Amino acid sequence: MSVPTVHLHLGNDQRTSGSGGVHEHLNPVTQRAQATVPLAGPAEIEEGVAKAESVREAWRRTPPEARRDILNRLADLMEEHRAEFGRMAALDGGTTLAVGERGVDTAVAWTRYYAGWCDKLTGELLSTFDTRGEFSYTVPEPIGIVGIIITWNGPLISLAMKVCAALAAGNCVIVKPAEITPFAPELFARLCQQARVPDGVLSIFPGTGDAGEAIVRHKKVRKISFTGGPITARKILEACAQEIKPSVMELGGKSASIVFPDCDIQAAAERAVFWTVGCLSGQGCALPTRQLVHADIYDDFVARLKAIIGQFKVGDPMDPTVMVGPVINKAAADRIEGMFERAKADKAGKFLLGGNRCGGDLAGGNFIEPTLIIDADPDHEISQVEIFGPAVVVMKFHTEDEAVAIANNSEYGLAAYIQSNDVQRVHRLSERLQAGGVYVNGGFQINAHTPFGGVGISGFGKEGGKAGVDEFLHYKTVTIGVGAPIFG
Repeated sequence: MSVPTVHLHLGNDQRTSGSGGVHEHLNPVTQRAQATVPLAGPAEIEEGVAKAESVREAWRRTPPEARRDILNRLADLMEEHRAEFGRMAALDGGTTLAVGERGVDTAVAWTRYYAGWCDKLTGELLSTFDTRGEFSYTVPEPIGIVGIIITWNGPLISLAMKVCAALAAGNCVIVKPAEITPFAPELFARLCQQARVPDGVLSIFPGTGDAGEAIVRHKKVRKISFTGGPITARKILEACAQEIKPSVMELGGKSASIVFPDCDIQAAAERAVFWTVGCLSGQGCALPTRQLVHADIYDDFVARLKAIIGQFKVGDPMDPTVMVGPVINKAAADRIEGMFERAKADKAGKFLLGGNRCGGDLAGGNFIEPTLIIDADPDHEISQVEIFGPAVVVMKFHTEDEAVAIANNSEYGLAAYIQSNDVQRVHRLSERLQAGGVYVNGGFQINAHTPFGGVGISGFGKEGGKAGVDEFLHYKTVTIGVGAPIFG
């Protein structure tokens, strides 16, 4: 299949080269080069910011209903290109067609949701009860120019979550997608132009860390929204601290799902496997990669996990029968393999399935065997660090207190899951689990109308809901006096 030509999108200006050099994109299925990606450097970031600055005031004063109509047109176009976006996800990083197209539906929902906020952003009147008759009101205002840096897994969803919220609030946006997944951002940029986003309001620049640093450090970029890992986040936060610049950080997780005997055991097992092995080949930030299972159903649950995983077909993500595609690149495969080898050497768990690279016809790609690790040591790396591959670790517990202690034994705090039909238990545990979101009797639900974000090294700030729009606004307070003399 042919791949799209990737551009640097300086507003509506499309460039096929940049000062940051080029990146040779390798197909994750074959490890063969399939595209040359132009990279932005600080020079293009400077141009993009200057262009955004030139239209910032006009975009801010664009009627809210006009911004709403632009975002709704964008959502329509994304729906029309659903199949193409699905193919781009497979070419970008090996996402299966089913998961890729499902991601388009999610991105469309977020875009429509934020379109709906454009003409509903209001302030409030504040009574001060001052005897002189003063009163105050607040005015929501866009921040100005925001910098958005996204990681490689699920780029389209990240673009919808961040860019559409920022545009709805009236901001101009500079985006740096990961250079290793450039195809979905390329199509998104083209559709934004077709939706009639004004020239200069949005620039999308594939680039490396140098481009990202230029965005973060630019004095006219007033806020940063970042999705990625804690190592890069710390560098961004150091730069933001020097500039006294606010930020939103979405930094991944090592989420626990606590499974009790009173749940639908088969449904819980299917959800566990789909979200940890089948979805993005486990390359997701909030997936329930730690399964904490009550002792009374432990053996039964493990047997069900094994049976389901054993049915998964691994292979080319373009094949609609494939459930598990490759991981993003060779470096990721090497890292995952290293984690497995250390866990085996340390006897940190029993590898009931998988634990190796795929051989045979798949040996030339970045394929990892679907992996089931049971009786895992909760303190070992395999239970503490994101594997970011098609693997699930399983641990046993006996009491609620023990389950909560294991679940909270993590620096991360993005999501937690409870599988139980006991309503009182659900409320008890939801309060005690240290996570930005708790999902009950289900898998990961990233809904546009609900705030999403973490605690601990999973980051801070929110995407989704009114809170997600407010991240790109500041509320100015205006106080009206009566003009009475101070003395007398």
